[in-house]
Amino acid sequence: MGQENLSSVKETGLIKPVFGCKPRFQILNLLYKEGANMRKNFLFGLSILISSLLFPTPTSALVNGPVSYVALGDSLAAGQTPNREIDTGYSDLIAQEISRNQSLVFYSKDLSFPGFTTKDVLERVQSKEAQPLLANANVITISAGANDLLRLIQLDAKSGSIAFQQIPADYSLNMARENMTAILAELKTIAPKAEVYIMGYYFAYPHARDSQKIGAKMQVDKLNTILARVAKEADAHFVPVNKAFGDTAKDKVPSPSDVHPNVEGYRAMANSFFTVYSSGNYQVTEDEVPAGNPQSFEELINAQRNASKPTEDTAVLPSSQLKENFLALTEWLPLI
Repeated sequence: MGQENLSSVKETGLIKPVFGCKPRFQILNLLYKEGANMRKNFLFGLSILISSLLFPTPTSALVNGPVSYVALGDSLAAGQTPNREIDTGYSDLIAQEISRNQSLVFYSKDLSFPGFTTKDVLERVQSKEAQPLLANANVITISAGANDLLRLIQLDAKSGSIAFQQIPADYSLNMARENMTAILAELKTIAPKAEVYIMGYYFAYPHARDSQKIGAKMQVDKLNTILARVAKEADAHFVPVNKAFGDTAKDKVPSPSDVHPNVEGYRAMANSFFTVYSSGNYQVTEDEVPAGNPQSFEELINAQRNASKPTEDTAVLPSSQLKENFLALTEWLPLI
């Protein structure tokens, strides 16, 4: 067939590519594009995998179902104010916010006590009186460790100076580690259903001179590191609060001579808890903080004594079975 005839046949469509094949350069171009897309998708997937390993998404530690909440620890758990009174603390705000979002069937901070060290909290957890409160709890917070350390730190509020000795501080931090480990081991047996949250500590001396803060802050950082490590080893949750305060939180720790926060400081602690508990989905807003209702030491003791006397019309809660010397705040201790 001549060239002219072949051209005419092509024009009439009698010669078509077999199985729709395209010219060679089009095929190579298509393969290149498909290969590039595969490489792009592979690299994108690889980047997601690496990001998930290096920067894991925070997981919620939220308890499903009705919540029974018990707060253990020192005066921060009890809600001591800078004015040496007892009012709304972080545990109260936690209970309030949980009740807004879940069914809160029980809440108590009767096992909290100002001045408690980790040794005191361990003894309280082991006490017979604490068993009814802890046995049915499925959320437990613990504030313990600061009094092991802070009682060794001497603060001169007028001059803003801070003094402590390193060797006794190291010894106290080690004792806090041992006691907190024992506390968590006890709770695994006594409160097997509970998710346990260890509250970290903030820097309690924002009014001190800047040159005096470094050493004390290092000790608080050591304590937080110990608490975080112990929590991880026991499959408990650590709640860092120091970022919410920083080193200059005079708006949250307003008294130069007292280490306790005001209600705004307690709100910051509660919201730090919810960052762990609910991945930040629960938050206590400023307008949700209840009006102040401070109680003196004597008023609180009398109220607890009256509440511990059941009548025919009232149900007997586990906390009402506690002996007087196991009620919170039956004597004044000046530390956290």
